[in-house]
Amino acid sequence: MGKDKEIKAYLNHELSGDDLLKYEIAREMGVLDRVLSDGWKSLSAKETGRIGGLITRKKRQQKK
Repeated sequence: MGKDKEIKAYLNHELSGDDLLKYEIAREMGVLDRVLSDGWKSLSAKETGRIGGLITRKKRQQKK
């Protein structure tokens, strides 16, 4: 899914699964506004790595 389509789907509450989790974590970290305006490429490697780590942690907790 392209950047614009994914952001539009998020704003229309049409995302599910991993994509929704990714946006929720970005919101919790306080970087969601940058993602919505400039896309995921605007984040540093450290920030995207943190998001990926938190996604993995939440998935593991859900399995228990």
